[in-house]
Amino acid sequence: MLVALLIEDFVLQLGCEIAGMAMRLEPALDLARTIDIDVAILDINLAGKPSLPVAEMLQGRGIPFVFASGYGAAGLDGSGLSAPVLQKPFDVGDVRRLLTAAL
Repeated sequence: MLVALLIEDFVLQLGCEIAGMAMRLEPALDLARTIDIDVAILDINLAGKPSLPVAEMLQGRGIPFVFASGYGAAGLDGSGLSAPVLQKPFDVGDVRRLLTAAL
C-alpha cells in the first residue's frame, strides 16, 4: 500500500491523473477489462499473486504498461512479457522516464 501511495504521489506530481488502483489480482483484472487509460503501472506481485494476467489483458487491449518491482526484470523471467521495469527503489524521475518510454 505504501508503494502504491508513493507511485500515486509521483504520478500526480507529473501532472497525470489516477484512473484507478487495485491491490489484489481480481480487482486489478476487473479494472484491466474495463478501464479507459493511457498507461498502467503494475506491481509484479499483487498480495502474493503475479500480476501477469493483468498485463496480458492490457496488452490485448493495446494499453501500454510498465512494471514496478523489487525483483527488477528478473521478475518477468519466463513470462513471455516484455515491458519496462521500474526497479525499486525509484524516484519521480524514474517514473517519468518509464512512463514516457511506455507512451
